[in-house]
Amino acid sequence: MVKELALFEKFIDKVTNTLELMNEEKDYFHCIIAETNKKEIVGIAVYFFAYYTWVGKSLYLDDLYVQQSCRGQKVGSKLLKEIFTIAKEENCKRVRWQVLDWNKPAIEFYKKVGATIDGSWYNCDFDKKRIGEFKI
Repeated sequence: MVKELALFEKFIDKVTNTLELMNEEKDYFHCIIAETNKKEIVGIAVYFFAYYTWVGKSLYLDDLYVQQSCRGQKVGSKLLKEIFTIAKEENCKRVRWQVLDWNKPAIEFYKKVGATIDGSWYNCDFDKKRIGEFKI
């Protein structure tokens, strides 16, 4: 599902994570899986808890993905509902995620459920190689 999401988002060349690494780092994230009655995985929500100085404890939804063939069947809504249930149970002050600016169906879905979409922040990333090379 992770590679399928990366392919959908047109960033397949950015995926360096592996199943083995995810197993090693399983204490750092949580995953909700949507399955069919036949136990086929059709959607995922990957999240972790974060702390933001302005608001406090938050839930960061890193990935919400539903296979193309299952969109429009409320799979994403059910995953998002579960995310918010967890955020309430964990006393989170905010739920945050990102959406690509070209993903209009997702943007419309998020607006429909009441999300505030802020276009004023940019991502700042360093990959592992550049982390090791960092200097000022």
